[in-house]
Amino acid sequence: MSIGQEVSQAPPNRWFQLIVGVICMVMIANLQYGWNLFVNPIEEKYQWGRPAIQLAFSLFVLTETWLIPIEGWFVDKFGPKIVVMFGGVLVAIAWALNSIATTLPMLYFAAVVSGIGAGCVYGTCVGNALKWFGDKRGLAAGLTAAGFGAGAAATTVPIIYWIDAYGYQSAFLWFGLGQGLIILALSNFLKAPEPGQAPTPTRKRLGQSARDFTPREVIKTPLFWVLYAMFVMMASGGLMATAQLASIATDFGIARTEVAIFGIVATTLVMANIVDNIMNGLARPFFGWISDKIGRERTMCIAFSGGALSMFGLIMFGQEPILFVLLFGCIYFTWGEIYSLFPATCTDTFGAKYAATNAGLLYTAKGTAALLVPLANVLMAEAGWNTVFWVAAIMDVIAALMAIFVLKPMRRAHYLAWSGR
Repeated sequence: MSIGQEVSQAPPNRWFQLIVGVICMVMIANLQYGWNLFVNPIEEKYQWGRPAIQLAFSLFVLTETWLIPIEGWFVDKFGPKIVVMFGGVLVAIAWALNSIATTLPMLYFAAVVSGIGAGCVYGTCVGNALKWFGDKRGLAAGLTAAGFGAGAAATTVPIIYWIDAYGYQSAFLWFGLGQGLIILALSNFLKAPEPGQAPTPTRKRLGQSARDFTPREVIKTPLFWVLYAMFVMMASGGLMATAQLASIATDFGIARTEVAIFGIVATTLVMANIVDNIMNGLARPFFGWISDKIGRERTMCIAFSGGALSMFGLIMFGQEPILFVLLFGCIYFTWGEIYSLFPATCTDTFGAKYAATNAGLLYTAKGTAALLVPLANVLMAEAGWNTVFWVAAIMDVIAALMAIFVLKPMRRAHYLAWSGR
């Protein structure tokens, strides 16, 4: 073999692939985590009602999640570049449509386009990380998902300023175009590993499968549906928080109350958005890394229990501005990790070959959970926000118990059955 051939067959740097994926995820973060900043301005202009406006958020999440298995199939078959490129175009178009939406149907249509674009980017980047990092799957999925979770933190203040100075329509247009163009440019660098280029997972403790299960096989296993149910329970409370943060702060009467953290002074809403997005992002690689060390189920139990405690704290102390910021930060920190733990667990269990499709199938649970977001407004109107928090906390506790007493023994039996033991 010549030197030229050796160079041409050198594998791409997998850390570079990870970094490109993270940046692409940052560029779609505002589609979900910046949405709450637009709800009240839209309501003030058109007075459609919050539940009607929040239906757009649910449609975004539904299309972002439920179509990922199809997008994942394209990724597994044709590679990540073309799918992410397509997603970048849709992201730009979607927010441009939001900027001129004067009716609810148009707002809903833009949400669908936005969801498809975000799903193309999200599912591809997470799936690519899972394939490249079989030896550090929790950390890699966590870092990639962190781009989505924390990416909006850097633009929270600029978007709020832009909305106040130029209107929410202008913010939709220019931030949307910028985000889409960056994704389009970066998509050219993404590449899936060829056979033998990525490390082979060998960790018995994590139950990493030696067999690659097809998507059709995966959905026939009870284990998949246990994961799915847990994902729905955990995602429901978190989506309620991310979509309703501004509304909750406004209803508590503290949105514009100034707070100071580490010498930085800002309104409660601005500070909460910054802190929450940072905590959301940190949670994903942190708990992913922890799960690589102590196991997925133990990490789930710890994180989910922490989420329940944070919800209880919000019930008792949430109307104090500084505690509102800190407790919401804890909620984000103990919720964001589901986007590293569940895809890592899914790929450990069912193999890496069809990782983008299989993890995408599981990710549709987020879409199912999104159906409950408008119901949170209905429940709040009937019984108040504390009741909503109670429901979310109870679901967190159930999921934490299921991780140890249901998921762990099922995964062990699955591993033994397919390892020949």
